[in-house]
Amino acid sequence: MPKRVMQGAVVSSKGDKTVVVNIERTFQHPLLKKIVRRSKRYHAHDENNQYKEGDLVQIQECAPKSKLKRWEVIGLGSKG
Repeated sequence: MPKRVMQGAVVSSKGDKTVVVNIERTFQHPLLKKIVRRSKRYHAHDENNQYKEGDLVQIQECAPKSKLKRWEVIGLGSKG
């Protein structure tokens, strides 16, 4: 099964080898038929501590690396 890849902004890089990435998604509400925005934060592994707050990054699923980390950063994302 292919690994999921998502793109979002780094909101925290205070942890050692860890960044927190905010992923925002939009969908249509099933009853109200309005476009709704929801966001979720993912803890991702950053081996070299190279990504800082505000960076747009791509994250990919991986085997669990700690209690919260199930994702790893695979590179900078593209705008647009």
